[in-house]
Amino acid sequence: MKNQTPPDSQNSSEQPRNALDRLIYKLGNMLSLLFIFTVAISFYEVLMRYLFNAPTIWVHETASFLGGCLFVYGGIYALSTNKHVRVVLIYDLVSDRVRRWLNVFHHIMGIIFSGLLSWAAYQMVQDSWFTPFGEVRLETSGSAFDPSFPALVKGMIFVTLCIMFIQFILHLLQELNGLRKQDNV
Repeated sequence: MKNQTPPDSQNSSEQPRNALDRLIYKLGNMLSLLFIFTVAISFYEVLMRYLFNAPTIWVHETASFLGGCLFVYGGIYALSTNKHVRVVLIYDLVSDRVRRWLNVFHHIMGIIFSGLLSWAAYQMVQDSWFTPFGEVRLETSGSAFDPSFPALVKGMIFVTLCIMFIQFILHLLQELNGLRKQDNV
């Protein structure tokens, strides 16, 4: 019988690569607790609605807002831990050097993607945060509760995409540095 030890919880490729990634990782772990809060207020809504026949006007929009913001944050969290979507069928078959070049291509495409989306998100934020005359007026949901959650989610999308843009640049520089060191060895 073989002595089987459990594998490490995270391999080195899934570790945050730089200070920004480490910050995103730690903040993401703390923010994930907001999912528990979202479940708690949703449970409260169910109790109020079906046990006491007194539904709330704030729970659904608040839960949607928190969930939306957390899922948007999940994009930079996944990138910080290298758990984003990739075609492993090809990626796992190639050599380490080809993998690095695939990573370079991925990071360049990510820079273009997040840069263009950041610009679009900026336009979205501008429309939802300011009137045509430049006065600050956050877009609201238009419901009875009427929070400014739509504008805040759009702001979160913009900030997250800007961070993702920076992440891709840092990862590209690290990958190119790794290729350069590999060539010098």
